[in-house]
Amino acid sequence: MNVPLTIAVVLIIAVGAAHSFLGERYILIRLFRRPDLPRLFGSDVLTKHTLRFAWHLTTVAWLGFAALLWVLGRGSAHAGLRVVSIVALLSGLVAFVGSRGRHLAWIAFLAIAAAVWIGAPKP
Repeated sequence: MNVPLTIAVVLIIAVGAAHSFLGERYILIRLFRRPDLPRLFGSDVLTKHTLRFAWHLTTVAWLGFAALLWVLGRGSAHAGLRVVSIVALLSGLVAFVGSRGRHLAWIAFLAIAAAVWIGAPKP
């Protein structure tokens, strides 16, 4: 793996960690205190859960990009597809847990994970 790609991987991981930590601390917590959040199904609970999981889903995607850069930098296209599948799986889990199954994005992410895993050509 070359030095520029290694630097990119480290920077993406740092940005992802900062995004989740600082966003939770300085944006989401303050946003959730507002009394005028949209109400879905009678309350603002699903809105809050959706905003939180969507915020952190960005970090999952960035960490996936870092992993993808890492494996592609080492010359493994097969491993790159496995990373895409795993990131989709993790995205599905975050969506499912974060929304308690009420936001249906988890179904699409799990289908993507399975399709990429199954469709990846053998090394």
